Amino acid sequence: MNSASSRSRTLKTVGALGMAAAAAVLMTGCGQSSDSATSAATSEAAKVVPQKQTTSPSASAELTEDQQERKKVLDATKVTFDDAATTATGEVAGGKLVDLDLEGVDDDDRESPSPTATGSPTGTASPTGSASPTGTASPTGTAGPSASPGAEGPVWVAEVAEKDGTVHTVRINAVDGKVIEARVDADQDADDKKETADRLAQATQTPQQAAKVATEKKKGTVTSVSLDDNEGNGVMWQVDVVGSDWKKTTFDVDAKNDTIIREETDND
Repeated sequence: MNSASSRSRTLKTVGALGMAAAAAVLMTGCGQSSDSATSAATSEAAKVVPQKQTTSPSASAELTEDQQERKKVLDATKVTFDDAATTATGEVAGGKLVDLDLEGVDDDDRESPSPTATGSPTGTASPTGSASPTGTASPTGTAGPSASPGAEGPVWVAEVAEKDGTVHTVRINAVDGKVIEARVDADQDADDKKETADRLAQATQTPQQAAKVATEKKKGTVTSVSLDDNEGNGVMWQVDVVGSDWKKTTFDVDAKNDTIIREETDND
């Protein structure tokens, strides 16, 4: 009797322990399932919610091709228009500036202000068809630079005239300010020289003054200044200014009284 009762109590105890263990396993399993479900839900939510962007879109993607080219050239340019003008005129005794242009900035858009179809006192960067700035002898007898145009980086190209209208081309490195080349233009005739001398005689205001007038109207960098005829009404300085938006504005400034005759912005 006592033995049977003892076995009964032992069985009850074992059963109770087994039920407790089973309950613990079930509870643990439920907890793990709950944690797994929560983790999975968090992972799926992360896929749906967009991540914060840490990089902004490139500004250059919003610029036109011309604006990107202006930015590229001007970012590399260290010598200002004023400094280039001073250097250029210093290469020609008694010379006066009639044209100064930063190569690579709207070269195809510029109109040559030369007085004749063939003469080029204030024209393009390479005013003669035969002279070569790549190492051949220049008209003055000195050797030209060995580097090809543009190989030395951004370049200021100046046209400086003597009192009689004889024009010299001066190329200046726009990074270090050194003179690359200085030579007399070979294709000028007597009429070309007279035309240039007459224009300079009429221009009582300097190109630096015209540039100041233009940049007071529009903040930016002067990339070109040239002396031109004002459609038979005297002479004017044509000034190109590139603003912070990399758009170019051309100002026609009266070369006698520094008033702005007209202006035009190139939105390309």
